[in-house]
Amino acid sequence: MSETSGTKGPSNNLDENPILAPEADISHVEQGKAKQSQPSVRDNVLAFCIVFCQLVQAIPYGAGLIAAIDIPKAIGAPQDKAVWIAASYPLTQGAFVLIGGRIGAVHGHKNTMLFGACIYVLFHLITGFMRTADTVIVMRALSGVGGGIMVPNLVAMLTIAFPPGLMRNVWVGMFGAMGPVGAAGGTVFPGFFGQLTEWWWLFFFLAIFGAVVFGATSFILPPDGVPMDATGTIDYVGAYFGVAGLVLFNFVWTQAAVVGWEEPYVYALLIVSILHFALFVLWEGKFAKEPILPLGIWGSPSFGPMVLSAFMSFMGVGIFLYYVQIWNIEIRHYSNLLTAAANSAFAIVGTCGCFVSAIAVRYLPAQIVMATGAIAAVVAGIIFATMPAQQTYWAQCFPAFIIMGFSPDFIFTATQIITSNSVQRKHQGIAGSLMGTIQMYGLSTGLGFAGTVERYTNDGGRDQVGGIRHALYLTIGMAGASALISLLLIRIPKDQREGWDTEDGGAAEA
Repeated sequence: MSETSGTKGPSNNLDENPILAPEADISHVEQGKAKQSQPSVRDNVLAFCIVFCQLVQAIPYGAGLIAAIDIPKAIGAPQDKAVWIAASYPLTQGAFVLIGGRIGAVHGHKNTMLFGACIYVLFHLITGFMRTADTVIVMRALSGVGGGIMVPNLVAMLTIAFPPGLMRNVWVGMFGAMGPVGAAGGTVFPGFFGQLTEWWWLFFFLAIFGAVVFGATSFILPPDGVPMDATGTIDYVGAYFGVAGLVLFNFVWTQAAVVGWEEPYVYALLIVSILHFALFVLWEGKFAKEPILPLGIWGSPSFGPMVLSAFMSFMGVGIFLYYVQIWNIEIRHYSNLLTAAANSAFAIVGTCGCFVSAIAVRYLPAQIVMATGAIAAVVAGIIFATMPAQQTYWAQCFPAFIIMGFSPDFIFTATQIITSNSVQRKHQGIAGSLMGTIQMYGLSTGLGFAGTVERYTNDGGRDQVGGIRHALYLTIGMAGASALISLLLIRIPKDQREGWDTEDGGAAEA
C-alpha cells in the first residue's frame, strides 16, 4: 500500500491503494488537487436520468416479492416455487454485475448499459407469455442478467461525471436509495397486475416501462466517446469462473430451501461452486493479464472486512423484505395493494436516508456509518420477529419499516463512495461492479439461507409463523455480526475531498 505525506494527496490507484490506510487523514489534504467547477444543470439532469434508470431496474426485485406468492397460486404450482420466483432476478443480477463494469470500461459504459437494457426489456416481455412456474423463473433470471450488466455502468457514469465531493455523495446516495425505493415501490405493481387483472400483465408492464425509460435516457446521455480502457481486454476465463461460482453457490442455498439438504446433488453443487471460486482466485491472481477483479484491491486491512460487513447486512435486508411480505399476505391476509401500502414507509424513509448518509459519510468514519446501518437492521428485525401474529400495522410493523429504511442506504452509500473515491476514473466500472455485486447478490443469497432455516424450523409446514420468526432471527444475527465487524475491524477515515487528484485527472484525459 502506498504511503501518503504532507505534500502529496492519497493514491487513487486501485492496485496500490484501494482503501486508504487508517493513518492517512484525507479530510484535510489540500495538495495535488485539480480545481473543479460546480456541476452544471446538465450534469444534474444526466445524474437524474441515471438514478431513474436504477429505480426502473430495481422495481422487478420488489415486484417479485409479492408476485412470488401470487403466481404459484394462480397457475396451480407448488408454493415452494415462491422463493425461486423471488430470488431468480436478483440472483443473476448480482452475479453479472461482477463483469458488467469491466465490459463497460472496454466497450463504453453507455453502450454496455444499453445492451443490458435490451436484455432486461426482451426477457421481461417473454416472461409475460410464460404460463408455468419454471419458465417464469428462467425468464426472470435472464432478465436479471440485463439488470446486472446495467448497474455497474450506471454507477460508473455517475461517479465519472461527478468527482469526489459532496455532489457525488448526494447522487450516489440517491442511486443507492433506489434499491429500497424500488423494492418497496415495486410491490405496488403486483397489486394492479394480479389483483385487478391477470398476473402476466406485470411483466408486460415492466418491459414497456423499461423500454420507454431506457430509450429516452439513451437520447439524453452523451455518447461514450473513447472508452476508459479502449485498448483493454475482457478476461472471459475469469468471468466464467466468477459468474458460474456465484450462480451455483446461490442456486445451492435457494434449492436447499426447497428440497432440503438431504439431496446429494445439493452438496455436489456446493463443492463445485467453491471449486469455481478457488479457480477464479487462482486465475485472477496468477494468470489473468487484465483481471475482472484485481486481487490487489484486497491489500488494505479494512477492505475485506468492509466487503464482508456489507454482504451480511444486505443478506439481512433481503431476508427482512421477503418475509415481511409473506407475513402480511399469508398470516394477516392483507391484499396485495394493502401490502404495498404497508411498504410505503420503507420507501419514504429510504429516500430520506440517502441524503443523511451522503452527508454522514463526509463527517463520520466509514465504520460508524456502516455500523449505524447494520444496527438499524438489528433493531428492525427484533421488532418484527417478536410481534404477535395478528396485530395492528402501526404497533410494530410500521416502526420496523421506518428503522429498516435507513439500513441499506447507510451501507451502500458508505461502501460505494469509499470504493469509488479510492480508485482512478478508468476503474469506476470495477468499483461499481464490486459494490453492486455485494448489494444485489446479498439480497438474493440471504433468501436461500433464510429459506433453509425456515424449512427446518416450521414443523413440516405446520408452524408457518415459527418458521418466519426463525428466518427473521437470521436477519438479526447477520446484521449484528455486520455491526461488530464494522466497529472492530474497519478503520477508514472520513473523506472530505472535493475533486479528482491532479495525477488522476491527467491520466483520465490522456
